[in-house]
Amino acid sequence: MKKIFFLTFLFCSLIAFSQNEQLAQNYFDRGEFEKALISYEDLLKSQIGNSNYFQKVIECYQQLQQFDNANKALIDRIDKFKQNSLLVELGYNYQLQKNEVKAKKYYEQALDKIRKNANEVYQIAYVFERKTLVDYALQSYQIALDLEPKFNFNFQMALLYGQQGNTDMMIEKFLEESFKNPQNLPMIQNQFTLFMAEEVDEKFNDALKKALLIRAQKTQDLFWNDYLSWFFVQQKEYSKAFIQQKAIYKRNPDSFFNIVNLAQMAIEDNDQVAAKEILTFVLENTQNLDALIQAHCYLAEMKINHALEKDYPAINNELDSLIKEFGVSPYSLELLKIQANFSAFQLNNPEKAKAILKSAMEMPINKYQLAGLKMELADILLFEDKFNQALIYYSQIDSDMSGDVIGQEANLKTAKTSYFKADFVWASHQLKVLKTASSQLIANDALDLFLLISDNTVEDSTQVALKKFARADFLLYKNKKQEALSQFQIILKEHKGEQIEAVTLLRMGKIYEQLGDFNTALEQYKIIIDKHKECIYVDEALYFAAEIYNLQLKDVEKAKPLYEEMIFKHEDSIYYVDARKKYRQIRGDTNL
Repeated sequence: MKKIFFLTFLFCSLIAFSQNEQLAQNYFDRGEFEKALISYEDLLKSQIGNSNYFQKVIECYQQLQQFDNANKALIDRIDKFKQNSLLVELGYNYQLQKNEVKAKKYYEQALDKIRKNANEVYQIAYVFERKTLVDYALQSYQIALDLEPKFNFNFQMALLYGQQGNTDMMIEKFLEESFKNPQNLPMIQNQFTLFMAEEVDEKFNDALKKALLIRAQKTQDLFWNDYLSWFFVQQKEYSKAFIQQKAIYKRNPDSFFNIVNLAQMAIEDNDQVAAKEILTFVLENTQNLDALIQAHCYLAEMKINHALEKDYPAINNELDSLIKEFGVSPYSLELLKIQANFSAFQLNNPEKAKAILKSAMEMPINKYQLAGLKMELADILLFEDKFNQALIYYSQIDSDMSGDVIGQEANLKTAKTSYFKADFVWASHQLKVLKTASSQLIANDALDLFLLISDNTVEDSTQVALKKFARADFLLYKNKKQEALSQFQIILKEHKGEQIEAVTLLRMGKIYEQLGDFNTALEQYKIIIDKHKECIYVDEALYFAAEIYNLQLKDVEKAKPLYEEMIFKHEDSIYYVDARKKYRQIRGDTNL
């Protein structure tokens, strides 16, 4: 019984102590420093060695401008516990009183402690950093390194140089750390990415590229070629990244993984030239079955995505030839899915598509491959207006692959199916959940569709225009571009001036682009830019119009002001970074 009583008493004491600590912190956070001071002093009496409580007491004194009390407490604690890092706190207490001479005296004393014992750097440098005394923190690390060269403070010093604005030294230290400890590479590259995004004048990017090039040329170590490839990918310069990957391949031809991966990134960023160059290199330089099939799949998808109807027979023949070459097996599964999709959506032969997929589902495949085939089959059933059958397959995938990206994709397609059926309430319910999906692409798509539904329900509770728009969108899903275009034109005519007008013009612009009618596409985007300046689609209209002038019509003078408007008025757009880069290219910046 005594033991139980003791444990109960101890447990209750811990709860009460925890509540007192929380109360003290709440007082401090609310700026009630008198109350916080009393609470922390009480806590410190019960745990005299607790550095956190002592630090809070000092901060309360300083907030209340009781600097003499803080000074006495610090000196007493230094005498009692011999904590040399408190010399920094003592100096900072004088700095708060504008007494720079005494502040410097104690900072120098702290540095002297490191000179006598290099291990003191860990605590002393940490306090200097916490007080944002960057120069002294750097001095601390350098003194310790001079005494003990085996120490490594590259990462800490790099961050401090970054705070100081000395980006050249920051780059130097981060690159040194990258090479010595490659396990820290992702963390370092994340830091570089932040600076690359923030440096408007591109000086940082230029300095980093120069530092990487010097190391690659000087050492001939493939580590730096791979680093340069990463740098060029961040700049979306895939052809330059490919040069580095080719250099790596020539000396280490065992794997094509990075090269194929680079091609995929180029495709996702719509750099068709670089993607074709990379994939052609893969086909010419490997006998690896997986790499060959993947390269052929990417090339086939690129052709299909940019094909006109007159190109379909040639693409169909090419797909047939590839499947004959590689055979029908789990290895050629992606090719079979592409052929099925092409048969349904481009050749309007869903029966052939379903036969291909059902045959593939009988092969010995894993659950991810099976889910992919079911997704393709559901898409084709939706193409045939078989909504309920499609929903059954989407639901199966969502259930079997719950928590996985492919499960979230199936969930999004379920929501889109509800949207196509004009069941906007159920679609919105599903989309609201998907807005926080782990896949950024799925989350963005869900948010776009959610906003489309909600924006066009506020103005028109009967959703007449939205229902017409969903039907036109469904025709677009089915690759019936001309029919979809006709429906969108009817919406423009019957709902002129309504909320739905801007997004309708945007859809029409993209269809005209796909049909190769770039001037008519520009007309749609121009109406959005001129007459719908406040709508959420204006950044897309600006960017798409700029891209047409820049890439299709080769009229950079007309593209330039559109990119410029994107940069200065739409910094939150997903197209902002790319627009900024292309604007600088047109302007003739040399630091790209």
